[in-house]
Amino acid sequence: MTLIRDVDRELLPALFGDAGVKACDWRSIAAAAARHSARALVSTGRLLGLPVAQWNEHPVSPAVETMVLGRHRKRTIGHRPLVVDLSAIWAGPLVGHLLWQAGMEVVKVESRSRQDLIRADDPATFARINQGKASLLVDFSDDEEKAALIRLIRRADVVIESSRPRALQQLGIDAEALVRGTAGLVWLSVTGHGARGEAANWTGIGNDCGVAGGLTRAMAEAGGGIGYVGDAIADPLTGIIGAREVLAAYGDGFARRIGLSMSAVVAMALAEERAYDRQRIDAELRAWGTAVGSPFPHVEPRSLTAAVRTVGADNARYLGTEAPC
Repeated sequence: MTLIRDVDRELLPALFGDAGVKACDWRSIAAAAARHSARALVSTGRLLGLPVAQWNEHPVSPAVETMVLGRHRKRTIGHRPLVVDLSAIWAGPLVGHLLWQAGMEVVKVESRSRQDLIRADDPATFARINQGKASLLVDFSDDEEKAALIRLIRRADVVIESSRPRALQQLGIDAEALVRGTAGLVWLSVTGHGARGEAANWTGIGNDCGVAGGLTRAMAEAGGGIGYVGDAIADPLTGIIGAREVLAAYGDGFARRIGLSMSAVVAMALAEERAYDRQRIDAELRAWGTAVGSPFPHVEPRSLTAAVRTVGADNARYLGTEAPC
Protein backbone atom coordinates (compact mmCIF):
# COMPACT_ATOMS: atom_id res chain seq x y z
CA MET A 1 0.00 0.00 0.00
CA THR A 2 1.47 3.33 -1.10
CA LEU A 3 0.44 6.32 1.00
CA ILE A 4 1.75 9.46 -0.66
CA ARG A 5 -1.45 11.54 -0.74
CA ASP A 6 -3.35 12.96 2.19
CA VAL A 7 -6.55 11.45 0.79
CA ASP A 8 -5.03 7.95 0.98
CA ARG A 9 -4.51 8.27 4.72
CA GLU A 10 -7.99 9.73 5.15
CA LEU A 11 -9.40 6.52 3.63
CA LEU A 12 -7.62 4.16 6.04
CA PRO A 13 -10.46 4.02 8.61
CA ALA A 14 -12.81 2.94 5.79
CA LEU A 15 -10.27 0.40 4.51
CA PHE A 16 -9.87 -1.24 7.92
CA GLY A 17 -13.42 -0.65 9.16
CA ASP A 18 -11.87 0.98 12.20
CA ALA A 19 -12.46 4.65 13.02
CA GLY A 20 -9.75 4.43 15.68
CA VAL A 21 -6.84 3.69 13.36
CA LYS A 22 -4.20 6.43 13.50
CA ALA A 23 -3.58 7.32 9.86
CA CYS A 24 -0.09 8.77 10.48
CA ASP A 25 1.12 6.05 12.87
CA TRP A 26 2.73 3.10 11.06
CA ARG A 27 2.35 0.83 14.11
CA SER A 28 -1.37 1.55 14.23
CA ILE A 29 -1.66 0.90 10.49
CA ALA A 30 0.29 -2.36 10.74
CA ALA A 31 -1.85 -3.57 13.65
CA ALA A 32 -5.05 -2.80 11.73
CA ALA A 33 -3.73 -4.54 8.59
CA ALA A 34 -2.86 -7.67 10.58
CA ARG A 35 -6.54 -8.13 11.43
CA HIS A 36 -7.48 -8.61 7.75
CA SER A 37 -6.50 -10.87 4.88
CA ALA A 38 -4.41 -9.37 2.09
CA ARG A 39 -7.06 -10.35 -0.45
CA ALA A 40 -9.77 -8.47 1.46
CA LEU A 41 -7.63 -5.36 1.87
CA VAL A 42 -6.69 -5.27 -1.81
CA SER A 43 -10.30 -5.77 -2.90
CA THR A 44 -11.64 -3.06 -0.58
CA GLY A 45 -8.69 -0.76 -1.19
CA ARG A 46 -9.17 -0.81 -4.94
CA LEU A 47 -12.86 0.00 -4.57
CA LEU A 48 -11.84 2.99 -2.44
CA GLY A 49 -9.26 4.14 -4.97
CA LEU A 50 -6.21 3.27 -2.87
CA PRO A 51 -2.94 2.13 -4.53
CA VAL A 52 -2.67 -1.39 -3.09
CA ALA A 53 -1.33 -4.77 -4.19
CA GLN A 54 -0.49 -8.18 -2.74
CA TRP A 55 2.77 -9.99 -3.25
CA ASN A 56 1.33 -13.11 -4.91
CA GLU A 57 -1.01 -11.56 -7.48
CA HIS A 58 -0.54 -11.53 -11.25
CA PRO A 59 -1.28 -8.69 -13.72
CA VAL A 60 -4.76 -8.89 -15.24
CA SER A 61 -4.00 -6.85 -18.38
CA PRO A 62 -1.40 -6.92 -21.15
CA ALA A 63 1.60 -4.64 -20.76
CA VAL A 64 0.84 -2.86 -24.04
CA GLU A 65 -2.54 -2.88 -25.79
CA THR A 66 -3.79 -1.08 -28.89
CA MET A 67 -7.35 -0.17 -28.00
CA VAL A 68 -8.54 1.92 -30.97
CA LEU A 69 -7.20 2.44 -34.48
CA GLY A 70 -7.92 5.54 -36.52
CA ARG A 71 -7.05 7.28 -39.76
CA HIS A 72 -3.62 7.78 -41.32
CA ARG A 73 -1.92 11.15 -41.44
CA LYS A 74 0.81 12.00 -43.93
CA ARG A 75 3.29 14.42 -42.42
CA THR A 76 5.64 16.75 -44.26
CA ILE A 77 9.39 16.32 -44.10
CA GLY A 78 10.77 18.32 -41.19
CA HIS A 79 7.47 18.34 -39.26
CA ARG A 80 8.13 18.71 -35.53
CA PRO A 81 5.65 16.56 -33.59
CA LEU A 82 3.52 18.26 -30.94
CA VAL A 83 2.98 16.33 -27.69
CA VAL A 84 0.28 17.26 -25.17
CA ASP A 85 1.27 15.80 -21.80
CA LEU A 86 -1.73 15.56 -19.46
CA SER A 87 -0.02 13.05 -17.15
CA ALA A 88 1.43 13.54 -13.68
CA ILE A 89 3.99 12.22 -11.21
CA TRP A 90 6.61 10.07 -12.99
CA ALA A 91 5.81 7.43 -15.63
CA GLY A 92 3.78 9.60 -18.03
CA PRO A 93 5.96 12.71 -17.65
CA LEU A 94 9.03 10.52 -18.28
CA VAL A 95 7.49 9.47 -21.61
CA GLY A 96 7.09 13.16 -22.44
CA HIS A 97 10.67 13.87 -21.37
CA LEU A 98 12.08 11.13 -23.59
CA LEU A 99 10.01 12.38 -26.53
CA TRP A 100 11.33 15.90 -25.86
CA GLN A 101 14.86 14.49 -25.90
CA ALA A 102 13.98 12.94 -29.28
CA GLY A 103 13.21 16.42 -30.61
CA MET A 104 9.45 16.73 -30.12
CA GLU A 105 7.65 19.85 -28.85
CA VAL A 106 6.09 18.90 -25.51
CA VAL A 107 3.38 20.88 -23.69
CA LYS A 108 2.67 19.95 -20.07
CA VAL A 109 -0.93 20.55 -18.95
CA GLU A 110 -1.89 20.86 -15.28
CA SER A 111 -5.22 21.50 -13.63
CA ARG A 112 -5.76 24.72 -11.73
CA SER A 113 -7.31 22.71 -8.88
CA ARG A 114 -4.77 19.87 -8.90
CA GLN A 115 -1.25 20.54 -10.06
CA ASP A 116 1.25 17.73 -10.49
CA LEU A 117 1.92 16.28 -7.03
CA ILE A 118 5.70 16.16 -7.40
CA ARG A 119 5.98 19.79 -8.49
CA ALA A 120 5.98 20.68 -4.79
CA ASP A 121 6.80 17.32 -3.16
CA ASP A 122 9.90 16.45 -5.24
CA PRO A 123 10.94 19.52 -7.23
CA ALA A 124 14.29 18.02 -8.30
CA THR A 125 12.64 15.03 -9.97
CA PHE A 126 9.94 17.28 -11.39
CA ALA A 127 12.59 19.49 -12.97
CA ARG A 128 14.49 16.61 -14.56
CA ILE A 129 11.47 15.08 -16.30
CA ASN A 130 9.67 18.31 -17.17
CA GLN A 131 12.52 20.54 -18.28
CA GLY A 132 12.05 22.00 -21.73
CA LYS A 133 8.28 21.47 -21.76
CA ALA A 134 5.90 24.37 -22.26
CA SER A 135 3.51 24.78 -19.31
CA LEU A 136 -0.26 25.24 -19.35
CA LEU A 137 -2.57 25.71 -16.38
CA VAL A 138 -6.18 24.91 -17.23
CA ASP A 139 -9.36 25.59 -15.31
CA PHE A 140 -11.38 22.48 -16.18
CA SER A 141 -14.53 24.07 -14.79
CA ASP A 142 -14.27 26.73 -17.51
CA ASP A 143 -15.92 25.62 -20.77
CA GLU A 144 -13.91 28.07 -22.84
CA GLU A 145 -10.59 26.81 -21.53
CA LYS A 146 -11.61 23.18 -21.97
CA ALA A 147 -12.64 23.91 -25.57
CA ALA A 148 -9.27 25.56 -26.20
CA LEU A 149 -7.50 22.49 -24.81
CA ILE A 150 -9.54 20.17 -27.06
CA ARG A 151 -8.56 22.31 -30.06
CA LEU A 152 -4.91 21.94 -29.02
CA ILE A 153 -5.30 18.17 -28.74
CA ARG A 154 -6.79 18.03 -32.24
CA ARG A 155 -3.63 19.75 -33.54
CA ALA A 156 -1.35 17.40 -31.61
CA ASP A 157 0.54 14.34 -32.82
CA VAL A 158 0.73 12.67 -29.39
CA VAL A 159 -1.28 12.85 -26.16
CA ILE A 160 -0.09 11.32 -22.88
CA GLU A 161 -2.46 10.90 -19.95
CA SER A 162 -2.59 8.89 -16.75
CA SER A 163 -6.20 9.40 -15.62
CA ARG A 164 -8.79 6.81 -14.75
CA PRO A 165 -11.78 6.70 -17.14
CA ARG A 166 -14.12 8.54 -14.78
CA ALA A 167 -11.63 11.36 -14.35
CA LEU A 168 -11.32 11.85 -18.11
CA GLN A 169 -15.10 11.93 -18.45
CA GLN A 170 -15.35 14.52 -15.69
CA LEU A 171 -12.84 16.66 -17.59
CA GLY A 172 -14.99 16.37 -20.69
CA ILE A 173 -12.33 14.50 -22.66
CA ASP A 174 -13.37 11.53 -24.83
CA ALA A 175 -10.09 9.83 -25.74
CA GLU A 176 -11.49 7.30 -28.19
CA ALA A 177 -13.63 9.86 -30.03
CA LEU A 178 -10.60 12.14 -30.39
CA VAL A 179 -8.47 9.28 -31.73
CA ARG A 180 -11.14 8.26 -34.24
CA GLY A 181 -11.67 11.85 -35.34
CA THR A 182 -8.04 13.04 -35.52
CA ALA A 183 -5.87 11.49 -38.21
CA GLY A 184 -2.49 10.30 -36.98
CA LEU A 185 -3.11 11.10 -33.29
CA VAL A 186 -1.23 8.73 -30.96
CA TRP A 187 -2.93 8.63 -27.56
CA LEU A 188 -1.03 6.95 -24.73
CA SER A 189 -3.00 5.97 -21.61
CA VAL A 190 -0.64 5.18 -18.72
CA THR A 191 -2.47 3.07 -16.12
CA GLY A 192 -1.65 1.11 -13.02
CA HIS A 193 -3.28 -2.14 -14.05
CA GLY A 194 -4.86 -1.75 -17.51
CA ALA A 195 -7.02 0.56 -19.56
CA ARG A 196 -10.08 -1.69 -19.93
CA GLY A 197 -12.69 -3.20 -17.66
CA GLU A 198 -12.61 -3.17 -13.87
CA ALA A 199 -8.82 -2.83 -13.73
CA ALA A 200 -9.01 0.57 -15.47
CA ASN A 201 -10.52 1.98 -12.26
CA TRP A 202 -7.77 0.66 -9.98
CA THR A 203 -5.24 3.18 -8.72
CA GLY A 204 -1.59 2.21 -9.12
CA ILE A 205 1.69 3.91 -8.19
CA GLY A 206 5.25 2.74 -8.89
CA ASN A 207 5.87 0.81 -5.65
CA ASP A 208 2.61 -1.15 -5.47
CA CYS A 209 2.65 -1.81 -9.24
CA GLY A 210 6.08 -3.34 -8.79
CA VAL A 211 4.59 -5.66 -6.20
CA ALA A 212 1.59 -6.49 -8.41
CA GLY A 213 4.00 -7.18 -11.27
CA GLY A 214 5.71 -9.94 -9.32
CA LEU A 215 8.95 -8.37 -8.12
CA THR A 216 8.26 -8.99 -4.44
CA ARG A 217 7.31 -12.59 -5.17
CA ALA A 218 10.47 -12.99 -7.26
CA MET A 219 12.62 -11.57 -4.46
CA ALA A 220 11.06 -13.97 -1.95
CA GLU A 221 11.61 -16.92 -4.31
CA ALA A 222 15.25 -15.89 -4.75
CA GLY A 223 15.77 -15.82 -0.96
CA GLY A 224 15.67 -12.06 -0.45
CA GLY A 225 12.51 -11.93 1.66
CA ILE A 226 9.38 -9.80 1.32
CA GLY A 227 9.53 -6.11 0.44
CA TYR A 228 9.53 -3.48 -2.28
CA VAL A 229 12.06 -3.91 -5.10
CA GLY A 230 13.42 -0.66 -6.44
CA ASP A 231 12.11 2.79 -5.69
CA ALA A 232 8.82 3.13 -7.62
CA ILE A 233 10.43 0.81 -10.18
CA ALA A 234 7.29 0.58 -12.34
CA ASP A 235 7.57 4.26 -13.31
CA PRO A 236 10.90 4.31 -15.16
CA LEU A 237 10.18 0.95 -16.78
CA THR A 238 6.79 2.18 -18.01
CA GLY A 239 8.21 5.52 -19.13
CA ILE A 240 10.80 3.81 -21.33
CA ILE A 241 8.28 1.34 -22.80
CA GLY A 242 5.76 4.13 -23.35
CA ALA A 243 8.24 6.27 -25.30
CA ARG A 244 9.18 3.27 -27.43
CA GLU A 245 5.54 2.53 -28.25
CA VAL A 246 4.75 6.16 -29.09
CA LEU A 247 7.73 6.49 -31.43
CA ALA A 248 6.78 3.28 -33.26
CA ALA A 249 3.13 4.34 -33.59
CA TYR A 250 4.03 7.85 -34.71
CA GLY A 251 6.30 6.37 -37.35
CA ASP A 252 3.55 4.39 -39.07
CA GLY A 253 1.22 7.41 -39.19
CA PHE A 254 -2.03 5.80 -38.04
CA ALA A 255 -4.06 7.20 -35.16
CA ARG A 256 -4.37 4.85 -32.23
CA ARG A 257 -4.98 4.67 -28.53
CA ILE A 258 -2.40 2.63 -26.65
CA GLY A 259 -3.00 1.37 -23.11
CA LEU A 260 -0.06 0.66 -20.81
CA SER A 261 -0.36 -1.37 -17.60
CA MET A 262 2.45 -0.49 -15.18
CA SER A 263 2.11 -3.75 -13.24
CA ALA A 264 2.20 -5.79 -16.46
CA VAL A 265 5.21 -3.82 -17.75
CA VAL A 266 7.03 -4.87 -14.57
CA ALA A 267 6.04 -8.51 -15.13
CA MET A 268 7.22 -8.30 -18.74
CA ALA A 269 10.59 -6.83 -17.73
CA LEU A 270 11.05 -9.50 -15.04
CA ALA A 271 10.28 -12.28 -17.52
CA GLU A 272 12.76 -10.85 -20.02
CA GLU A 273 15.51 -10.62 -17.40
CA ARG A 274 14.87 -14.16 -16.21
CA ALA A 275 15.01 -15.45 -19.76
CA TYR A 276 18.26 -13.57 -20.38
CA ASP A 277 20.13 -14.56 -17.19
CA ARG A 278 18.12 -16.15 -14.38
CA GLN A 279 21.08 -16.54 -12.03
CA ARG A 280 22.06 -12.91 -12.33
CA ILE A 281 18.60 -11.47 -11.71
CA ASP A 282 18.08 -13.81 -8.74
CA ALA A 283 21.41 -12.67 -7.26
CA GLU A 284 20.39 -9.02 -7.70
CA LEU A 285 17.03 -9.67 -6.01
CA ARG A 286 18.72 -11.39 -3.06
CA ALA A 287 21.17 -8.50 -2.72
CA TRP A 288 18.32 -6.00 -2.78
CA GLY A 289 16.41 -7.94 -0.13
CA THR A 290 19.38 -8.13 2.21
CA ALA A 291 20.36 -4.46 1.79
CA VAL A 292 17.61 -3.10 4.06
CA GLY A 293 19.03 -0.25 6.11
CA SER A 294 22.01 0.32 3.82
CA PRO A 295 22.37 3.62 1.96
CA PHE A 296 21.91 3.73 -1.79
CA PRO A 297 25.16 4.12 -3.76
CA HIS A 298 25.73 7.79 -4.51
CA VAL A 299 25.03 8.79 -8.10
CA GLU A 300 25.47 12.35 -9.29
CA PRO A 301 22.16 13.69 -10.66
CA ARG A 302 22.02 14.70 -14.30
CA SER A 303 22.32 18.42 -14.91
CA LEU A 304 19.38 20.19 -16.50
CA THR A 305 19.84 21.17 -20.14
CA ALA A 306 16.72 23.35 -20.43
CA ALA A 307 14.63 25.60 -18.24
CA VAL A 308 11.61 24.49 -16.22
CA ARG A 309 8.77 26.77 -17.21
CA THR A 310 6.69 28.56 -14.59
CA VAL A 311 3.30 26.87 -14.29
CA GLY A 312 0.88 28.40 -16.78
CA ALA A 313 3.57 30.46 -18.50
CA ASP A 314 2.53 29.36 -21.99
CA ASN A 315 -1.27 29.62 -21.76
CA ALA A 316 -1.47 32.58 -24.12
CA ARG A 317 0.70 30.90 -26.75
CA TYR A 318 -1.15 27.58 -26.89
CA LEU A 319 -4.65 28.32 -25.62
CA GLY A 320 -5.09 32.02 -26.29
CA THR A 321 -5.91 32.56 -22.60
CA GLU A 322 -4.10 33.85 -19.57
CA ALA A 323 -3.19 31.45 -16.79
CA PRO A 324 -5.80 31.50 -13.99
CA CYS A 325 -4.69 33.45 -10.92
